[in-house]
Amino acid sequence: MSSPAPVTTLSDRQAKIKAVLRVTTGNFLEMYDFFVFAYYAAAIGRTYFPKNSEFATLMLSFATFGVGFLIRPLGAVILGSYMDRKGRRAGLILTLGLMSMGTLSIACTPGYAMIGMLAPLLVVSGRLLQGFSAGVELGSVSVYLAEIATPGHRGFYVSWQNASQQVAVVFAALLGVWLNSLLTPAQMDAWGWRIPLLVGCAIVPFLFLMRRSLAETGEFLARPRHLTHREILQSLAANWRIVGLAIMLIAMSTSAFYLITAYTPTFGRSVLRLTDFESLAVTVHAVTPETGVRA
Repeated sequence: MSSPAPVTTLSDRQAKIKAVLRVTTGNFLEMYDFFVFAYYAAAIGRTYFPKNSEFATLMLSFATFGVGFLIRPLGAVILGSYMDRKGRRAGLILTLGLMSMGTLSIACTPGYAMIGMLAPLLVVSGRLLQGFSAGVELGSVSVYLAEIATPGHRGFYVSWQNASQQVAVVFAALLGVWLNSLLTPAQMDAWGWRIPLLVGCAIVPFLFLMRRSLAETGEFLARPRHLTHREILQSLAANWRIVGLAIMLIAMSTSAFYLITAYTPTFGRSVLRLTDFESLAVTVHAVTPETGVRA
């Protein structure tokens, strides 16, 4: 006969709910900070790059946005290995700190007109920090949720990671709609685009305290030993077929996700000649029903 399922008490359920909230709120901020750059790519380009050509500054801004993706695999391997050795909690706190540093550097760096080429260099550096952090954030949150899940509910627990991403995207778009209703286009272009980044920085201390109170997962603590960095790389190489297939599958959904969400505001302004308010309003409607892809 199979052994009976463990009984979950009310206090256990409450602890699980609190843990899920602590983890996913941090994930919300990480994806908000990583994503909000794209909504203001045109203004960021005009601020940090030479204004020789509107098209050139926009492409340079999107290239800076793309740099964050190039560094994500490296962040996933290095920080993922760190989490496997030091713990889920330690890794989640580290990623939040790296993301906040990258976001703050982008929000506070003076423009090209003031400091010249140092401006784009600092912004690219901030974007690299964001991408390095985001590379492991999604996976680490999923692992944490999977390890604290009650028997038979692992899929439900892990789904909250993706749900928090979608909330972050919608929140960023709604904030943009609200700001564009208050500020003139000139104000948004000059300094208003910095406000969403500063909003993300402002709530970091609160989320940092929440993550510090996280308990380490029982599954991690129960392991007799933890893999070394070398052993992790060997395992990755031994399972290259599965890893490669997973990369191809996620690349399709992620590309479609960013095409729909990140590029929509710019397409609306540049091609359809919509106002900033209108293009972000369209983005809100486009991403609100979206629940099935990962960022």
